[in-house]
Amino acid sequence: MYTLRRYSRRRINILLGLLSLILVVTLAACSNEPAATTTEATEGAMPSEFRIGYQVVPNAELLTKNQGFAEAKFPDVDIQWLPFDSGRDVNTAMVSGGIDVGLAGSVPVSTGIAQDLPYQVYFIHDIIGDNEALAVTEASGIQSMADVPGKKIGVPFGSTTHFSLLSALESEGIDPADVQILDMQPQDMLAAWQRGDIDGGFVWHPTLSKMLDAGGSVLVTAKELSEKGIITADLGIVNKEFADTYPDFLAGYVDALDEAVQFYRNEPEAAAAAMSEEIGLSPEESLEVMNELVWVSADEQASEKYLGTPEEAGAMSQVLKDSAEFMVKQEAIPSAPDLEAYRAALFNQAVAQ
Repeated sequence: MYTLRRYSRRRINILLGLLSLILVVTLAACSNEPAATTTEATEGAMPSEFRIGYQVVPNAELLTKNQGFAEAKFPDVDIQWLPFDSGRDVNTAMVSGGIDVGLAGSVPVSTGIAQDLPYQVYFIHDIIGDNEALAVTEASGIQSMADVPGKKIGVPFGSTTHFSLLSALESEGIDPADVQILDMQPQDMLAAWQRGDIDGGFVWHPTLSKMLDAGGSVLVTAKELSEKGIITADLGIVNKEFADTYPDFLAGYVDALDEAVQFYRNEPEAAAAAMSEEIGLSPEESLEVMNELVWVSADEQASEKYLGTPEEAGAMSQVLKDSAEFMVKQEAIPSAPDLEAYRAALFNQAVAQ
């Protein structure tokens, strides 16, 4: 049983995570360095370096990394690929000025916007489907969501999977306080699964695949939740000053990402063989997990269904707003801004261009 004391610790852990992020913002503001000012964009201006905070997710950005599409497009720019384990870590890196663009789930992005972090959404790396799921061990005896109360379930707090887990419990009328929800990064979750320390975990590939290979089954997927209107996505975020200063370069990087989308659509087997080098699965397994995501082209993202255009923001703004409102309800963040703030947070010029 998830005691009140344990539930309080969970709330404290979330608040400590938020406080650490606030501390980074405060330290940046109080630095001896002068405050950064927005530089007027120069047509065709190129940065000397470009720092990409990526995650090991089998989507267009990871394929772009493997194929060197960005390096081929910008041979004079020092392109740095910096790995991260979760959107929470990407948020922190963005605040500290450690990256120019990053990949984070729609939930950490929605909370980042609510906390006025200095970024905007410029690309949808994927719409999450069966790639994220709640897996349970055979030893747990869990056969349905009704069996989850009292069990130990791992999930990275503040992630899309955290949102999905809480949403799944709510949809079944289960109080999260009745579940032992443990804050775990993917690699820690896999180790706990292999030791038998947890009964299940809500996570993404390749960790999900490795957990299932170690024995277990899928209880519910993000795709199944999306059919109930619970939508999650992996988003590309860009530092506001970088986007304002180098809009043409950012549009060029979107072209490189779009090249990866077209590669996957036109040559799925070849794309999967390349992806297998990044995620450590066989080409056949890689294609399977790639197919579990919805890959969206730049042209499609410029529609009202997704990011939209500078003239009219798309539906992703509402997805972000709804995600933030849910996290407010969970007391993970104190409040969420209005829809207009989320519309303003879409840097859709790059896909529209």
